[in-house]
Amino acid sequence: MFRHYQLVIFRDHHGAYRKLRFRGWLFALMLLALAAVVAGDVYLVKYYYNYKRMERELAEWEARGQDQNAQLVSLSDKVKALETDLARIRGFDAKLRRMVNLDQEPRDVSPGGEEKDFDKKYLPLYRQEMLGRKLHQFLGELRDQTALELARQQELATLVETADVRLTALPTSWPVAGWIAAPFGERVSPFTGKKEFHKGMDIAAPVGTEVKAPGEGTVAFAGETDDGGFTVVIDHQGGLSASFGHMRDVLVTKGQTVAKGQIIGHVGDSGQASGPHLHYETRLYGVPVNPMRYILE
Repeated sequence: MFRHYQLVIFRDHHGAYRKLRFRGWLFALMLLALAAVVAGDVYLVKYYYNYKRMERELAEWEARGQDQNAQLVSLSDKVKALETDLARIRGFDAKLRRMVNLDQEPRDVSPGGEEKDFDKKYLPLYRQEMLGRKLHQFLGELRDQTALELARQQELATLVETADVRLTALPTSWPVAGWIAAPFGERVSPFTGKKEFHKGMDIAAPVGTEVKAPGEGTVAFAGETDDGGFTVVIDHQGGLSASFGHMRDVLVTKGQTVAKGQIIGHVGDSGQASGPHLHYETRLYGVPVNPMRYILE
C-alpha cells in the first residue's frame, strides 16, 4: 500500500497526458482527508436538519406558551368576575338582613378568612405549574363559598317569609334622580356653622325633577310644614316610614295608597333650604336611620 503510485491525466484527444507521482502514504493520507471531508459533510447536514427541527419545535412551544398565557389571563378575568358577583351577592344578603332586622355576626368576606384577590396573590407567580395548582385551589374555595352563599340566601328567604316581610313595601329604590349633597349623619350646618346630626340625606336635583315613592305604602302626611316647606310622609308598615321635604308641590293626599315608583311631587327649594334638593328621611319606630340601609336599586 505504501509503494509509489502514478496518476495519469489525459488533457485532450491528441494523446497528451500528464503523470503525477506520489508515494503510497500520501495517497492514504488523501483518502483519509477525503473520508474526513465526507464525514464532516454528513455531520453538518445532520446538524443542519437537527437545528431546523429544534427551531420548528421551539416555535411550536412558544406558540403553545403564548396560547396558555392567553388562556390564563382569560381565566383570571373570569375568576375576578366571579369574585365581583360573589361580593355583590354578599352585599345584597347583608342589606336584606339589616332591613328585616336579621343581622348576623360579621363573617369573613373571603375564603379562609384571608384576602384572596386572584390578581394580586396568584398572577405574579412565574411558574405555570404552581399557578395552575393555586388556581385550582382558589376555584375550589370559590365554589365552596358560592355554595355557602346559596345556602344563606335560602335561609334568608325562609326567615323573610316567616317574618311576613313584604319587600315591595320597603323603600328600596331612589326617590329622585340626582346626587347626594349631604349624607346621613354628623355634619356642619350650612345655616349655623355648627356641628349637627343630619337625620336624612339631601339629594340635589334641578327644580321640577320628579319625586317617586321608593316603595308601596300609605300617605301619612302631605302638605305644608311649619317652616313653609312641602313635605310628604309615607308609612311603609312595620314601623318604617319615609319623608320627603323641601318639595315644590305634592301630588298625593293623606290616606292615599301609593305604589312603588308613583310620582308624589317635584323637587323644589321650599322651606329652610340652601338650594333645590330633596331632603329624604327614613325612620324606624320614629328613630332616624340611614336611608342607604334600604336602597337596593
